[in-house]
Amino acid sequence: MIHSLSDVQSQNIGEDTFVWQFSIILKGAVIGKRCNINCSVLIENDVLIGDDVTIKPGVQIWDGIAIGNKVMIGPNVTFTNDRIPVSKNKGYKNEKTIINDFVSIGANSTILCGIEIGTKSLIGAGSVLTKSTQPYTVWYGNPAVHKGYITEDSILLGLDLKDKNTGDQYYIDSFKPVKKND
Repeated sequence: MIHSLSDVQSQNIGEDTFVWQFSIILKGAVIGKRCNINCSVLIENDVLIGDDVTIKPGVQIWDGIAIGNKVMIGPNVTFTNDRIPVSKNKGYKNEKTIINDFVSIGANSTILCGIEIGTKSLIGAGSVLTKSTQPYTVWYGNPAVHKGYITEDSILLGLDLKDKNTGDQYYIDSFKPVKKND
């Protein structure tokens, strides 16, 4: 399931993963099962990608990035790999970036290196995320700020932990928003 117009050097790609045309996957990358790697994606060597991950077109996954299971990375999301980008920088330090399970990152977002995005976090389209997030939180803007929460069932809540559509009130239990009276 690797398109003939892609350059896949890694032997560590799980079954039922599809790699579209014009993508480049370097030798050391490890990619899980049932992933969808769209066209024009670059994945470097020191990269770990879990199962059931979708990476839309125009994304570069640099060395030091670990992506959990069931993650959605929208088109043209930009991951950075150097906090002080200088040409031919002899002091370059590869900072690890961790994207936990069930995270969704909207199109055209920028993710600063060296941070961790908590489980089930939602990063809105066009956001510039410069710091780590707690699980089940919603972030957007430039720079991205914490705007609310998201439930296990993907219901968006405000900072007051209320569902704006139903008025249902939630509370936080072990990082997860849980509906009151459940």
